[in-house]
Amino acid sequence: MKMINGVDVEYLQKVVEAVKANPDLGKTIWRASTKWKGGFKGEARIRDFVVDMDEPEDLGGTNTAPNMVEMVLGAYGCCLTVGYVMNAAVRGIEIAKLEIEVEGNIDLPGFLALEPPEKVWPGFTEVRARVFLKTKAPLSKEELQDLHDAVLKTSPVGSILKNPVKVITELEPRRFV
Repeated sequence: MKMINGVDVEYLQKVVEAVKANPDLGKTIWRASTKWKGGFKGEARIRDFVVDMDEPEDLGGTNTAPNMVEMVLGAYGCCLTVGYVMNAAVRGIEIAKLEIEVEGNIDLPGFLALEPPEKVWPGFTEVRARVFLKTKAPLSKEELQDLHDAVLKTSPVGSILKNPVKVITELEPRRFV
């Protein structure tokens, strides 16, 4: 077993080869369910995990957990982290330290429905990430840029943020027990 950056590179290569041989294996569905917990509190159930969310006090919440847009920023930063670790590992690059800072702009008049979405977008108008990467052995500027470009090209969360995604949301009457 060849481990680089805590990644089993041989296993990862087997996954890549399996999907290459049978692209249908790569068509996956990811799921989450959410439940209202009172006020602006909610919980998301994802696989075997429960993730709490709440709004900050200045938006009427109780500040018991990150809010949803902060979770998106965190998801993007962690997605980039996985991308750097994975892409570095398959290149034989050992990471000494990796930190990513992510921030985004939202105009509250759009979220609060004070302006129509055509005039003021309720979501992020810009997301910025700053990557701080230290490798155990020095990399050339070209090697570093190649790694960076590969991560950005293959980031699922980055792609979701950059490109329009078809979203279907239906209201279904349900009887609760």
